[in-house]
Amino acid sequence: MKRVLDTNIVLDLWVFDEPKAEALRTSVESGSTQWLATAAMREELARVLAYPQIAKRLTHRELPASAVLGHFDRWAQLQPDAPKAEYACKDPDDQKFIDLAVAHTASLHSKDAQVLCMRKRLERCGVALNPTILA
Repeated sequence: MKRVLDTNIVLDLWVFDEPKAEALRTSVESGSTQWLATAAMREELARVLAYPQIAKRLTHRELPASAVLGHFDRWAQLQPDAPKAEYACKDPDDQKFIDLAVAHTASLHSKDAQVLCMRKRLERCGVALNPTILA
């Protein structure tokens, strides 16, 4: 299964250890999920890991940002930037995730309200938004 994970989902997987994300984390780490990403997505993750509230959480967990980036490097399959999708997101920071999911007809995992409101448009492009992960 091909999936695109936005930055907040990646944080849920390896920074917050969100219980609701456990099935997705297992799927990624077992290789059942083909996690598609771009260099720009990695750059965004690195930038977000330095935000004070995230850095505080990393420090509390004694987890270096490099470990989270290491998960990205180990499991994400880097792709070239995708062409602009038919539909535009109101938040330009989220567009790269949408573009990649549409280009590869991959599922998209996001909690961002600007992405969630695009569910029907994404479905028209063959992109499932936040599909259930079967363990």
